[in-house]
Amino acid sequence: MNPLLQPFDIAPFQQIKSEHYKPAIKEAIALAKAEIDQIVNNTDTPTFENTTVALDFTGEKLNRITSIFFNLNSAETNDEIQKIAQEVSPWLSEFRNDITLNEALFKRVKSVFDTKENLELTPEQTMLLEKQYKGFARNGANLNDDDKAKLRAIDTKLSKLSLQFGENVLAETNAFELHLTDENDLSGLPESAKEAAHQLAKENNKEGWIFTLDYPSYIPFMTYADNRALRKKLALAFGSKGFQNNKNNNEKIVLDIVNLRHQRANLLGYKTHAHFVLEERMAETPEKVIEFSNNLLEKAKPAALREFKNLENYAKKLDNIDQLQKWDGAYYSEKLKKELFDLDQEILKPYFKLENVIDGVFEVATRLFDLHFKEVFNVEKYHEDVKTYDVTDKDGNYVSLFYADFHPRKGKRNGAWMTSYKSQQIKNGVNERPHVSIVCNFTKPTKTKPSLLTFNEVTTLFHEFGHALHGMLANTTYNSLSGTSVSWDFVELPSQVLENWCYEKEALELFAKHYETGEVIPMKYVEKIKESASFHEGMQTLRQLSFGLLDMQWHSQNPSEITSVKEFENNAFSETKLYPDVAENCMSTSFSHIFQGGYSSGYYSYKWAEVLDADAFEFFLEKGIFNKEVASKFKDNVLSKGGTEKPMQLYKRFRGKEPKPDALLKRAGLLSD
Repeated sequence: MNPLLQPFDIAPFQQIKSEHYKPAIKEAIALAKAEIDQIVNNTDTPTFENTTVALDFTGEKLNRITSIFFNLNSAETNDEIQKIAQEVSPWLSEFRNDITLNEALFKRVKSVFDTKENLELTPEQTMLLEKQYKGFARNGANLNDDDKAKLRAIDTKLSKLSLQFGENVLAETNAFELHLTDENDLSGLPESAKEAAHQLAKENNKEGWIFTLDYPSYIPFMTYADNRALRKKLALAFGSKGFQNNKNNNEKIVLDIVNLRHQRANLLGYKTHAHFVLEERMAETPEKVIEFSNNLLEKAKPAALREFKNLENYAKKLDNIDQLQKWDGAYYSEKLKKELFDLDQEILKPYFKLENVIDGVFEVATRLFDLHFKEVFNVEKYHEDVKTYDVTDKDGNYVSLFYADFHPRKGKRNGAWMTSYKSQQIKNGVNERPHVSIVCNFTKPTKTKPSLLTFNEVTTLFHEFGHALHGMLANTTYNSLSGTSVSWDFVELPSQVLENWCYEKEALELFAKHYETGEVIPMKYVEKIKESASFHEGMQTLRQLSFGLLDMQWHSQNPSEITSVKEFENNAFSETKLYPDVAENCMSTSFSHIFQGGYSSGYYSYKWAEVLDADAFEFFLEKGIFNKEVASKFKDNVLSKGGTEKPMQLYKRFRGKEPKPDALLKRAGLLSD
């Protein structure tokens, strides 16, 4: 009996075996095709209900099964799952094409779309109809048969290539370890990092200490290790993922992906992939994104150059370093920050015990949005590390199921993300509530210490939880417009705005308590956290802009002449470069956001959303960070509305006006007086 093909509400993780996926996906595709056939073969005149709504509710079983499968391929994968992913991805790509290239179906959709003026639709219904029509038009429905066949071939290749790209990055991450046996090599490292490295060595039946390319291991080493040669070794390994002369090399894959994307865009009548993508974003065009990025660059670059010069002088004075390299940045920044603000990340960590931070983010959500979280132990999980919670509102009504998965493992990709196992929708009069998950890679507890987070990890947790709130509080009729199904450059607003609470005394007092004494974080630390928040903000802004501009360079021009990934990348970085180039390293070959995730032509959206989040949080600061009226406006106009209206309309309804970059520049200390 295949648990994925039985009716289930909550994902039956413990009953699923790898061999269940392929038959389940195959059968769910057949079921979805039958649902499509039912719409196509309906002899009644196409209406909003029998075509538009019916189509939105198709493929539910398939969506549930594939969300489980692909989420596990990111959070708990193995060779078998990766092999299945390579097999089923082309099936799914083919199935999506079968829908968007189905002429009879498109005819019905178009027929409803052409009469929309006479239908008296609500804004949400109008949005669903327009999104659906564009979904066909933008994916080849108007193409001739030859071009449709070309599109299918491109999509199949792309789905395989991006999977292969991700597998190569994960393989490179897992293949490297820095195994140390001389305690002198650990000089400068905090006890917590040493203990974690020792524990890892022990788990691998080795003496000494092991450091890896997983963030909780990599970042402390790069920030604190005094041994410059070892920092270099680790940095070179980190920066050369997918760029080595081995079977995991991603250079050809990068070129294949950008060329196929460009061909696809041309086939659909767009100048470039970026023009195709941005048509449906707040930013609208690559030109606008580049202008937006260059405006910020103009403000940030003088500050970044000043900060970098200071850092160079500081490293020279301290250790007689003649040329600051990439593996020196975090190390000397941390030392300088400690000197300037008398703030040591390690002194802060005891106040950020993971469990307390979780309670803190829950308490913030309770005060703002009247949500309540209760850990439950009767929900099936895909790994023992995962925690599960029931979320209810102030009247005890069920809001959502929430999964949280916090620590690195061998089968889990680096980074942090939010995802969903079940979308919210209203069907047959029932408001079906969502199942939402966040996945992070935080330092594991050790024998002597609980999981203590760096301040950066605290903001990461708040960030992902902001996305989770967007999913949990969804309250729309149609699942394709629900939760985080919004413009990509709007999706980061809820996540980034929530990070602001980490810097506020009123919020920190709720959860930043010393794990041994229970003492609330001293106010002098809170003040220092706030003071140091804009430390090296010029350099940080430059770095973030450089990634967005690299993404735009890859996707806003014809890439067919590009032969060297490295050379192309160096040119793209020319305006934002601070450190000398490292010949052995390449960013693009492990830039998973744009070559494996959904951020191609969209990486700028982090900065775009920062403008929104700084402007939005200013509203909270004016009225009080736990002001119920502002929180309700944010919940009712942003969090619960999903993609039911254009983002700028929703934002203006919350804020009363369009956002300006001033709040961001002020917060970042980049506004010249």
